[in-house]
Amino acid sequence: MPVRYGDPSESSFEGPAAEVVNASGRCGIVLVCDHASAHIPEAFGTLGLAEADRHAHAVWDPGAESLSRALSARLDAPLVLGRVSRLVHDCNRPPASAAATPDRVERIEIPGNRGLTERDREMRAQAVYHPFHRAVEATLAGQGAAPVLVTVHSFSPTWHGVPRETEIGLLHDAEAGLARAMLAAAGTEFRTELNQPYAAADGVTHTLARHGEASSASVMIELRNDLLADAGGVARAADALAGMLAAALAAGVPAS
Repeated sequence: MPVRYGDPSESSFEGPAAEVVNASGRCGIVLVCDHASAHIPEAFGTLGLAEADRHAHAVWDPGAESLSRALSARLDAPLVLGRVSRLVHDCNRPPASAAATPDRVERIEIPGNRGLTERDREMRAQAVYHPFHRAVEATLAGQGAAPVLVTVHSFSPTWHGVPRETEIGLLHDAEAGLARAMLAAAGTEFRTELNQPYAAADGVTHTLARHGEASSASVMIELRNDLLADAGGVARAADALAGMLAAALAAGVPAS
């Protein structure tokens, strides 16, 4: 049975903030998918989103949950899934950051995030951010010796109208060894690049940084979401990434 974190009785939000899949997996890797869900609790309505934007990339990472589950199965790794839209609170941003509750993402307006008070932000953090990261902490601790931390995301094929050529991005925070080792192990099936289409300077590696001391190595995976549009695409991406991870760890992660 999945393990669920976050007591809905503590707030007006229904449902758990996080779910742990394959908690008994013992491969020494913990997978985390911060932006797995497009779910917006009823208390927030639709956050004022236009109907056309309700399942856009601003709301979640399309395909990332399917990719994460496929990797969990291939690697026998526990997986922590976020169960609330990142527009309610982005668990890959610290609560003090304006990016944790944005009122605009690219062209997409989020009226329900305008004019939030400090109390509004704290309530969201207590209901979403803190339970999610408690789930990550507990899952990392459950692996015994410091495991490898892998976060899984997807990104849109264009940004502000500019096409993105990267297909797989391997991002790192202070610890760069695993990302570089995976890049060295990458084949030619996907265009794989280091620190693309984002990098730590863009503020996207918060989960890696927050849990860095509890992990022996870490990497953030970004997959272009048009490559995850069907089961075949998910399977191909999962096979490639599982192979890169296995090869990198078998070779020994180099020092940053």
